[in-house]
Amino acid sequence: MFLQLDQLAQPRCVNHMSSAGHIRFVVTNDFHHDNPANDAWMETAFKQIATTENADFCFELGDLANHGTPESLATMKRLSALAGMPFYPAIGNHDLDDQGDAGNYTAVFPDRLNYTFTQNGWQFVVIDSTDGVIWQDSSIRDKTFAWLDATLPTLDSDAPTILATHFPLAADVTFAPINTEQVLTRFDKLNLRGVFCGHYHANHDGTKGKGYLVCDGSADGEITRTFVPFAGSA
Repeated sequence: MFLQLDQLAQPRCVNHMSSAGHIRFVVTNDFHHDNPANDAWMETAFKQIATTENADFCFELGDLANHGTPESLATMKRLSALAGMPFYPAIGNHDLDDQGDAGNYTAVFPDRLNYTFTQNGWQFVVIDSTDGVIWQDSSIRDKTFAWLDATLPTLDSDAPTILATHFPLAADVTFAPINTEQVLTRFDKLNLRGVFCGHYHANHDGTKGKGYLVCDGSADGEITRTFVPFAGSA
C-alpha cells in the first residue's frame, strides 16, 4: 500500500495580481486499498493527518482503491473522515472497475471526476486524467478536455490556481499521458502555480518510506512543501 509524494510542476504564469490569502493543505495519493486487512494502516495514516495544524483540506490524488470495488472505495471515504477536514479525491486508474468503468467511484464520490473549488482566494481544478485502466502510454480523454474548455474560461485569471489529478502532468515525467501538454496549455491564461499528481510511486525527493505532503500557499502565490513521514509501521 502506498501513501507517497506528489509531483509539482513549475509555475507557468507568474505576473498576476490577486487578493489570495494563506492556505495549508495536505496531499496524499495511491493508498490502493484492497481488503479489510489494510484498514488499520490507513486509519492510522488519516489520524496522523488529523494532527496537521490549521490544514484547510486534504487531497487524495487517485488510486484510493486497488481494484475499484465499491467496498474499498466506501471504506476510503469512511476512513478519510478521520482526518477531520474536507477531503477532495481525484480518480485514478485503479479506482475504475476491471472493465474500466467509473460507476463504482462516482457512486461513492458523486461530482468528483472533474470539478473546481476555492479556498481563501485560491482556486483548485481537479480533473480525470484516466484512460480506462491503462497505466502507461495513456491519453487523457475527450470528455475531460470538453470540461476544461467549458470551465476554465469561467475562472478568475488572477487567482493563484492549482491543478490536481492522478497521472503526472509534465512532459518529462515518467507515466505522463501522451497529451499532457494539451492540458497544460489550456492553463496559460490562468495563474497556474503548481500541478499536484499521483500514480508514480518512486519517492521522488529521495525520502525513504511512506508519507504525505503538507503544503503552504502564501498570499503571493508561492507554495512550500514539507514531507511528513508516516509515523506508523509500513
